Amino acid sequence: MTRRKSIFWWIFAVIFTIAIAYYQRVTGPTYPMRTTVTLNNVKMDFKLPRSQGDGDANIKLLIPQNDFKGKIIFKRFKSFDTLTTIEMKRDGKYLTASLPHQPPAGKIEYRVVIFSATEKADLTVAPVVIRFKGEVPAYILIPHILLMFLAMLFSTRTGIEALLKGTKTFRYTLWTVILLFLGGIVLGPFVQYYAFGAFWTGWPFGYDLTDNKTLIAFIFWIVALFVLIKRPTNRFWPIFASVILLLVYLIPHSVLGSEIDHTKAPKI
Repeated sequence: MTRRKSIFWWIFAVIFTIAIAYYQRVTGPTYPMRTTVTLNNVKMDFKLPRSQGDGDANIKLLIPQNDFKGKIIFKRFKSFDTLTTIEMKRDGKYLTASLPHQPPAGKIEYRVVIFSATEKADLTVAPVVIRFKGEVPAYILIPHILLMFLAMLFSTRTGIEALLKGTKTFRYTLWTVILLFLGGIVLGPFVQYYAFGAFWTGWPFGYDLTDNKTLIAFIFWIVALFVLIKRPTNRFWPIFASVILLLVYLIPHSVLGSEIDHTKAPKI
């Protein structure tokens, strides 16, 4: 492969990886939910949070109409709790309220209703679920994100190299394995621990999809690496492993992630 072609495919891989990372982020269950409602012929757009670190979760709606009011109805997710209703307070152009902080992996399901003297509107059809987490130190989170991005980048470039019968398939495979190991297998559990209080909640200890899909992708890349050590011209396994990691990244982030099931605890 010529240098010009190699540069072209690297640029393609970077753009492709950025697109996949963006897709994974915005389709995840912790990405803010966008909603549009109309009340008294006034159309309003909102973003409702679905993830919260330390402290209470603040719900802040831009509603400059002083005669509009709001309330939030909520309870802990997967619990026997009765619904609690809180009135939103006026703060200038905003209506605000706070959902009580939960332990890491705890969730609250909530509905927001805004109303006037003559009409009311639910902001969503179904309750919004917000997950609470601990703060992950930047010195762990930033390297984790960077390494996982680079792992996807090298995985994509490895697949392209194998498809085009390039000479650097083994080298790129080795880099993919190293980056995936450091970002997912080494730093991933630390991110999980700081965010949700457990180093590993995937197989065989649990069903956390984030942990499980990282493990599956890593296993396939290990297999690809060992196959290439024995048969350097093999193309199937690096291509297959790159497809597996792509499928992993197409799964929205945090789907089937850690959560507390209060129905398995005594009623309070």
